[in-house]
Amino acid sequence: MKYPNFKELIIFENDDYIVVNKPPFIASLDERGAAGEVNILRLAKQYSPDAQVCHRLDKETSGAIVIAKNPEAYRNLAMQFERRKVKKVYHAVVDGQFQFDNLFVDLPILNDGNKNVSIDRQEGKRAETYFNTLKYYKHYTLVECKPVTGRMHQIRIHLATQRAAIAGDHMYKGKPVYLSAIKKGYRLSKDEEELPIMKRFALHAKEIVFKGLDEQDISIQAAYPKDFTTLLKLLDKFDC
Repeated sequence: MKYPNFKELIIFENDDYIVVNKPPFIASLDERGAAGEVNILRLAKQYSPDAQVCHRLDKETSGAIVIAKNPEAYRNLAMQFERRKVKKVYHAVVDGQFQFDNLFVDLPILNDGNKNVSIDRQEGKRAETYFNTLKYYKHYTLVECKPVTGRMHQIRIHLATQRAAIAGDHMYKGKPVYLSAIKKGYRLSKDEEELPIMKRFALHAKEIVFKGLDEQDISIQAAYPKDFTTLLKLLDKFDC
């Protein structure tokens, strides 16, 4: 895999913070069993030696991620996350047609370790997400997701509880999108194996809003990566 140029990922920078538009398939931090693998934290430290990643995105998830350039900036944002003052907006393409009008999902999540999470009303930690439908297609829906808390896989599992699994999210029974399923008359040649339009689940961290050390709002939007843009273009064309 070709690793990105960190400078090209930066969508905001001041004396205290860097916000990058994380590409899919790059981890936020060092992962167990992935020694030597490039991740956002390692790239950031080469650019700014005291860099600390302030929150994480799943490896497959693309979008806005905030990096602190000094300990004071890190503490400032950590407190905002703890007090749930950071506004985060994600976009997801889900399997099926859904009308979410500020749907509030309040289901506790238990992290069993080893990337296994489940809904558990007894042992789970509080998890809250708001969902809004942005656009309908014949077989899919573009959904805006606003997590209040920041549990592992929160958006993915909360959508799955609504039978609205994210397209391509195998862990939560989300099926990948194939062109043959939406384009009439699409034919593969005999020996050709069809690949999904997106080779990951369709989730993107679109926006983040937090306060800098001067108490002023920092509001950043991250453009869709190429694969997400392609998926939406093809749905606009063939699944409307």
